[in-house]
Amino acid sequence: VVEALRYLLVARRSAVKARTQAINQIRALLVTAPHRVREGYLVPSTSKCISLCSNITSLGESTLLDTLSSMLRLLAARWLNLTEELKLIEKQLKKLTKSSASQLISRYGVGPYVAATLLVTAGDNPERLCKESSFAALCGVNPVDASSGKKQRHGLNRGGSREANNALWTVALIRMRSDARTRQYTDKRTSEGLTTKEIQRCLKRYIARELFPVILSDLGRSRNILT
Repeated sequence: VVEALRYLLVARRSAVKARTQAINQIRALLVTAPHRVREGYLVPSTSKCISLCSNITSLGESTLLDTLSSMLRLLAARWLNLTEELKLIEKQLKKLTKSSASQLISRYGVGPYVAATLLVTAGDNPERLCKESSFAALCGVNPVDASSGKKQRHGLNRGGSREANNALWTVALIRMRSDARTRQYTDKRTSEGLTTKEIQRCLKRYIARELFPVILSDLGRSRNILT
């Protein structure tokens, strides 16, 4: 199950990266395009920009405008194809995590991508799952002292899996926005002088502690299903 999830994550990351490159290249071409073209096609909305570029018939008869129109159509088609790929990958991620990580995705703020990322990180390093503090270190969310004088602070830990760290950050961000208990905690720590980033670091550590036994349970259940 972990290997299957890894395949999906590898494909998803490459598709996301390529799609981002496609829209960035479209905008780069439009920035340097003639004023008339730039005004008509360079819009803030990504979906609208893609729609406009994919429906271009002809921008003009000159070699420059003819080439520009064909390249904009090509890049827009690439963006749309990658979007369809991502929909397919997300569908498979949802199906696989629902069957192999039902407890994990039931937790507030944990979606299929986050669940898959944490399961792959844990499944890759079974020797480091002896306790929840080891899992926190594996995800790079264990506290790093950054105190100075009388000011007690914890800094950013740049170790561990950055993908798992980002997954925990996503859960923390969702809970800070819409979970009442987390918002109360955020208000309390803000009144104590902590910055938003420092609060997020604390939350990531707490979330790692909360999800660790759930991940172990789902991994164990997946092994039982396979055997």
